[in-house]
Amino acid sequence: MSIQSVTQEIISGKFSNDELSSLIDSIKYAKSRLQKSTIRALRIGDNVNFNSAKQGRNVTGFVTKIAIKYVTVQTTTGLWRVPANMLTVVEDEWTPDNADFCDPGSRHHY
Repeated sequence: MSIQSVTQEIISGKFSNDELSSLIDSIKYAKSRLQKSTIRALRIGDNVNFNSAKQGRNVTGFVTKIAIKYVTVQTTTGLWRVPANMLTVVEDEWTPDNADFCDPGSRHHY
């Protein structure tokens, strides 16, 4: 069964309330596992990339703190608190020495 067919079935109303609740629980569990897997793979100092809806572009920086659900990323525009599942590790060498910081004390929340 493809994701498109499942989506069509949900939209068409062919699932009962119990079935929909079960699907929601399964999706939440899968997202939680993915997030934990991402957190375990990250290390402080890793170069990461994420898409910022506020700036409408990809943002690159490095990990400064790893919490249970969120990761703090230092970028050229300051610190960002980003959900772990939105981060992608990049191999490019991005360090604070290579960047001009606009306001290193500012804190952005995604």
